[in-house]
Amino acid sequence: MRDINGDLRVFPGRASAKLTAEVCRFLDCEVGASRTTTFPDGEIMVKIDEDVRGRDVYVIASTCEPVNDNLMELLIYVDCLRRASAGRITLVIPYFGYARQDRKDEGRVPITAKLVANLITAAGTDRVLAIDLHAAQIQGFFDLPVDHLSATPVFVDYFKDLKRKGELKDLCLVSPDVGNVKVAESMANRLGGELAIINKKRLSGSAVETGNLIGSVENRTVLMFDDIISTAGTVTEAAKLLKENGAKEIIAAATHPVLVGPAVERLSRPEISRVVVCNTIPLPERVNPLKPKLVELSVGPLLGQAIHRIHHNESVSELFRNTAGPKR
Repeated sequence: MRDINGDLRVFPGRASAKLTAEVCRFLDCEVGASRTTTFPDGEIMVKIDEDVRGRDVYVIASTCEPVNDNLMELLIYVDCLRRASAGRITLVIPYFGYARQDRKDEGRVPITAKLVANLITAAGTDRVLAIDLHAAQIQGFFDLPVDHLSATPVFVDYFKDLKRKGELKDLCLVSPDVGNVKVAESMANRLGGELAIINKKRLSGSAVETGNLIGSVENRTVLMFDDIISTAGTVTEAAKLLKENGAKEIIAAATHPVLVGPAVERLSRPEISRVVVCNTIPLPERVNPLKPKLVELSVGPLLGQAIHRIHHNESVSELFRNTAGPKR
């Protein structure tokens, strides 16, 4: 898949250097030469160390922890490339920070996801490529083309392989909240399992209260899907309820392993046997105690396919087929 025109360049943000290397291996191209420097006062500078004039440029960077530093680096990258006369600038944002601030659910609060979209647009970005945005409506926050990929095919391949090995007997897909029912139902159809739903009430940013379980999980292997595991409050409270209702084994899966605060401690509890995530966010050292039950899947080939299609002006919609769709 070598780029015969020689005008494709892929640059890494500091949070996504390893993922960028995987994407470049898939594309059979070199990682773009660049440097990001942080000055003693916290200011960030990006320097591009190769010619990008008139080229099709992609910057891969998740705006994960530290969110504001990574977001600022992304914006500076765009300004740097624009001033270096890049032909087209596409931001590949595997994990889009601030996505959960996507609406006003009470008075006097911001819609920060829209603000971030405005900043990215104003910086001079031509296109955005993202994976599993927290809400489908975020695509409309950008006044530029957005390709919203789903990590569903990556998960489906992994869990179908487990089924072939006989490890997912009596499968039941559980939606840990009402907003995720569509995804859970789609995954149940693809993997051949039953469906159950849990309703929850969020008490704070790190605490939830589970309510009723709709459906039966007795003596079943339960698979819970979500887009993000942050403090793991939702998934661990759901796991307790599922165990109380006779679940045999519980597997938690999520695209983005934010894993902050008490997440590692909560997920290490015996109710959950396996945690499956993607490498949209680099796993920090604090997750080491969780590694015996942690599985990390790569979205590198998925992003590589999308970049190849965009670069060659081919349809990206092919990659949207056989996906579970957005959370809501």
